[in-house]
Amino acid sequence: MDRDKLTRAQRWKLADMLAEERLPLVNAGGAPVRPASGLYVRYGKRAVDIVASAAALAVTAPLNVVAAILTYRDVGSPILFRQKRTGRDGRVFELVKFRNMTNETDANGDLLPPAQRVTRFGRFMRRTSLDELLNFWSILKGDMSLIGPRPLVPEYLDRYSDRHRVRLSVRPGLECPPRIIGDHVWTWQEQFENDIWYVEHVSLRTDLMMAANLVRFALDPKSSFARSVTSRGPFMGYSEDGRAISLAEVDQEYIDRFEGDD
Repeated sequence: MDRDKLTRAQRWKLADMLAEERLPLVNAGGAPVRPASGLYVRYGKRAVDIVASAAALAVTAPLNVVAAILTYRDVGSPILFRQKRTGRDGRVFELVKFRNMTNETDANGDLLPPAQRVTRFGRFMRRTSLDELLNFWSILKGDMSLIGPRPLVPEYLDRYSDRHRVRLSVRPGLECPPRIIGDHVWTWQEQFENDIWYVEHVSLRTDLMMAANLVRFALDPKSSFARSVTSRGPFMGYSEDGRAISLAEVDQEYIDRFEGDD
């Protein structure tokens, strides 16, 4: 069976199968994670978030007005995209940002892949991260932080290994940039391991370094292009050797189990 023809329900069933068969082995061989602690982690980071997000909301208000108008002209109403995301300790919150994709569906009524729905203006918004300016409100409320692992959908919760679940021990952030500039779309394994490194090294120095990297990556053409691409696919679970994988990396034998399944 062609994996691109799997329905949403089939993809989720496939992820459940992978979790049941592989998570016990992955967890048994996973290296332990030791989250950082200290005054900055407990108090300082949140204080910085409050001050910085309040200032950012004031400064970017005119940009948000312009972005709202252009988004309406691009994709119509509603101009805001709302989605449930997983925050610190697995708590679910609502993420709000400007829409950059259409709502086109396939013959089964499922949304087309993001790469087929994102608009030209949407790619520009993604590449420049302007679609996420409203996330400063989530930071001010305490759902997010300036720097931290990207917030992902709640459906992934049961797919994480014990090691990668520790990424939820800190507030999710606008970004958790890599320490080295890359020119390719991150794999789930690369992203999760970078998140775990951050969890183990949270400090004011680390956050300043990450913030500087974020500016560097935004100005780097190859990195900026890679960030705007949406072809990675959903996180499905783990390979036999313990790597976090997308739908494209799932063994064909698992896909074939859905042959004739309606």
